[in-house]
Amino acid sequence: MSDLLDTVRGLAKKTDSKILMVVLDGVGGLPLTPGTDTELGTARTPNLDALAQQSQLGLLELVGAGITPGSGPGHLSLFGYDPLKYVVGRGALSAVGIGVKLSSGDVAVRGNFATLGAGRLILDRRAGRPSDEKNVEIVAKLRAAIPDIGGIPVEIYTESEHRFVVVFRAPEGQPLGANISDVDPQVTGVEPKTATSGDPSSDRTAELVNTFVTRAEATLRDEPQVNGVLFRGYSDVPHFPSFEDAYQLKAACIASYPMYKGLASLVGMDVLPVEGHEDALDGKVKALRENWAKYDFFYFHVKKTDSTGEDGDFAEKVHKIEIFDELLPQLLELKPDVLAIVGDHSTPSKLKAHSWHPVPVLIHSDYGRRDAAQRYTEEEAARGSLGLRRGPDLMPLLMANALKLNKYGA
Repeated sequence: MSDLLDTVRGLAKKTDSKILMVVLDGVGGLPLTPGTDTELGTARTPNLDALAQQSQLGLLELVGAGITPGSGPGHLSLFGYDPLKYVVGRGALSAVGIGVKLSSGDVAVRGNFATLGAGRLILDRRAGRPSDEKNVEIVAKLRAAIPDIGGIPVEIYTESEHRFVVVFRAPEGQPLGANISDVDPQVTGVEPKTATSGDPSSDRTAELVNTFVTRAEATLRDEPQVNGVLFRGYSDVPHFPSFEDAYQLKAACIASYPMYKGLASLVGMDVLPVEGHEDALDGKVKALRENWAKYDFFYFHVKKTDSTGEDGDFAEKVHKIEIFDELLPQLLELKPDVLAIVGDHSTPSKLKAHSWHPVPVLIHSDYGRRDAAQRYTEEEAARGSLGLRRGPDLMPLLMANALKLNKYGA
C-alpha cells in the first residue's frame, strides 16, 4: 500500500532552495503546577518570539493520539517516514551511529549503565550519567569478561555517558531474532526485568541477553555506581527508502549523539563531522556554515533540551532553550529558504520522561501564510494556522514551502 512518502516521491523536484530542520529534542513540556507556564513558556526567547511572529505554527503528533514516541520513531516521523510502517530498534540506530557494521542475522541492543542497590533494586537508570571516560573504562571491563556467550561473539561499545551498545553476532546460517522484551522497566525502585522471547527465532537471543545481564552484574559488583545494565531497543538490520530518492534532496545531518547520526545514516543522509564536546552548539554551527553550499537539506539536532527534561530539571531545561535562542540569529544569517523548528517528542520535566503530548512546530518561509502567534510555545502553537497534524506531514509542508513539489494530477 502506498503512503504519503510514495506520493511525494512522485512530485519532488530539484531546485536551488535550502531547507533547515532544527530538532530541539524533547522540547515539549508541561507546567509544574496548574496555571503556570511550560518550559518553553517560561524561557526568555526574544529571537524565537520574533521569528514566530513571521511564521506558521502548529502541533505535530509524531505517532498517533496518546502514543508516546521514542526518539527513533519521532525522528522517522519528522523525516516523513510513517513510524507505524517503518520500524527500527534503538540498538541498530546506536550501532550504526558509532560506525558498527551489522550483518544479516545480527542483533544490536541499546544499553544503559545503571545503579543497583540491595535486592537488585534500580536506584538510578542512568548511573548518575557517568563521563564518557568512565563509560570506556566500564566497557573495557565487560569486554574482558564477556567476549562471547556459548560461542556467540559479543561486541560491546561505548556510546556516550550512561549509554552503550551490545552486538550479538549471529553464526553463519543461524540468524538471531530481535523480538525480545525489555530488561529496562523504565522506573526506579524495582528489579531489572527478565528478557523474554516473542517468537521461536528470538529464544536464543533472550538467553544471550539474560546471561549477559547476570555476567555484567558479577563483573561490576565492586563498582560503587555503575554496577548494573539495562537493555531495550533490540534490532536487526533495518532497511529504509532513500531520503534523497524520495525528496530529491542532498541531505546532511549535524548531530553529536550516535543514535541520531545512526538514523540519519540509515535513511541516506551524509553525517557531517562536528568539532567540540557533544553538548556544545558552536561546533554544529561551524559545520553548518562550512557545508552550507554543498547540501539542499540540513538536519540540525540539539540534545540537551531532552536530557534536562529526563532529569526532571525544569530550570535547566529552560536554560537550554534560552541558549538555543541566543544561537538562533547565527542560523538566520544563512538565510535558509525554509526553516523548521520542532521537537521529536515532548519530555516534560514534570514527568522526567518522554510523553504523548504533541510537539510545537514552526515553519518560516516566504510562501507561508502568517498567523497570530506571538511566541514559539505549546499554547501559541495550538492556535497556529498549521493546526494539529501528523508528524509525516512535516516534510511535504517543508518541500512545498521550498517550491520543491510539482502539482498533483491534471
